[in-house]
Amino acid sequence: MKFGVVVFPGSNCDQDAINLFGNVLGQKVVPLWHKDHDLQGCDFIVLPGGFSYGDYLRSGAIARFSPIMKEVIDFANKGGYLMGICNGFQVLGEAGLVPGALLHNDNRKFICKNVYLKTQTQNSLITAQVDLDKALKIPIAHGEGKYYADADTLKMVNDNDQVLFRYCDENGNITAESNPNGSLENIAGVCNKNRNVFGMMPHPERASDSILANQDGLALFESILQAVL
Repeated sequence: MKFGVVVFPGSNCDQDAINLFGNVLGQKVVPLWHKDHDLQGCDFIVLPGGFSYGDYLRSGAIARFSPIMKEVIDFANKGGYLMGICNGFQVLGEAGLVPGALLHNDNRKFICKNVYLKTQTQNSLITAQVDLDKALKIPIAHGEGKYYADADTLKMVNDNDQVLFRYCDENGNITAESNPNGSLENIAGVCNKNRNVFGMMPHPERASDSILANQDGLALFESILQAVL
């Protein structure tokens, strides 16, 4: 399987993703420069975390109009697999590829710490092999990570089983206290209706290597390979 990681000005997690796919998982992976129009035959595209274009105007709002995004959007609309992590999730929201939006954290502060996630469904490529009962320890690092959607959209994502992850405590309990940013219904990640576009604020690529003493995020990427290869 060939993975492509889009590099925007201000991306700072692109190398984390490239290292994961190439060195940890042993897959083909290429960086995709934001000014290019060639997806280089990739099977799976990742929009990484960081501060694309300095987060000016709104996080992800400018990156959404980068030249390569035309091809990325076409790729996704034709059923190609696309994942946005943190800033990448914000870009997906700005592009209308996933439901909802990411707002400023309730405390109006940048939050960088480990949190716990509860997988909500196995009906997606990235969660198909993830234990629904396990609380995954995954880091977050964002200032605009509060998931928001209007009432109709929120009902839709729940009815269609589009919620991938919710914030929880270390025992897997989904509580107000375990919600780090004020996200509606503790939502940490969602997919689109066609289940080929995935967005999440936490960073599983930062919890997927033994050298980091945390491999809870590896299950998501192994799930991709087990389902596809």
